[in-house]
Amino acid sequence: MSEYKITGRMRKTLELSSRLQARDPDSLTDDLIDNINSMTITKRCDKKLLCTSKSTNVSSFVIPVTEGAVTGYYFSNPKLSELTGLVPLIIFCHGGGWVFGNMDFYTIFLKHLAEVTEAAILLIDYRLAPKYKFPTAAEDCYDALLWAYEGAKYWKVDPDRIFIAGDSAGGNLAAVTALLARDRKGPQLAGQILFYPITDCRLRTQSMANYKDSPMLNEKMLSFYVKNYEREPKDILAPMFSPLLASDLSRLPPALIITAELDPLSDDGKLYSDALNASGSKANALMMKGAYHGFMPYKYATGRLQGECAARQFIAGRPVENVQLITEKELKRQKQKF
Repeated sequence: MSEYKITGRMRKTLELSSRLQARDPDSLTDDLIDNINSMTITKRCDKKLLCTSKSTNVSSFVIPVTEGAVTGYYFSNPKLSELTGLVPLIIFCHGGGWVFGNMDFYTIFLKHLAEVTEAAILLIDYRLAPKYKFPTAAEDCYDALLWAYEGAKYWKVDPDRIFIAGDSAGGNLAAVTALLARDRKGPQLAGQILFYPITDCRLRTQSMANYKDSPMLNEKMLSFYVKNYEREPKDILAPMFSPLLASDLSRLPPALIITAELDPLSDDGKLYSDALNASGSKANALMMKGAYHGFMPYKYATGRLQGECAARQFIAGRPVENVQLITEKELKRQKQKF
């Protein structure tokens, strides 16, 4: 870890992240994983590290999925709907290596993201590994998309502006959901927003070698996640597991992909963007210099402001190829010049 610059705030962020997603897979038991996923963010010092919102409401729904049901958490601002009419909807697949998924943490994060993007967000609490193996999580997210598309008219949501999004393993699930929607003739998505996604679960990229010991995510953790999600080793070659390996990436919704420089998954996002563009789909991979994996929920993290602004630009209708990794202040200055 000595090769990485760990500031005071970064150290506190790393400590919170470690409690939510243990850094040492060898120490994990099923009970510990359950405890991590159900813990609440109660410490004042922890809450100060996260972006918060007072204007976003939260409600929950039971979503029927294949052989079961999952919970969906819906984040919205009723006043925004009154002022603007129909609002965009982001269906969000959370990260955590298909194993972790703390809803209290993601509720704090997504209340804020809903506010800054002026969109409604539906968070999918999909079933987790190792109890539920591949492709359960992907199928849950796709079933939730179908359910949300049918329910959009009751939420004052624009059916033509439904986005799929996710972070890390959730970015993987969002990309897979977009593939399934195309292949199964499902809902037409307005776009996909992938925050530092894993797209090739063989874990062989150059950034994996360069940043295999990164403090926020390391190679050992990634191997643990993949092994717990897969039913058998060959699963990682399936497009529903590693979307970068899909033979056909054409006719997919525009993809905004935001990556972090100091992240073993940095190349996963760039390579997926290149493959999408080569297949005729539109994609734009934006890499945040000096940022670590998982930066979006943390108030003081390098890249958070730029990531939020990029998502806001895309959701507001800017063509994905024109989206920039800049802050809102920089964006406003640009507009004033013209």
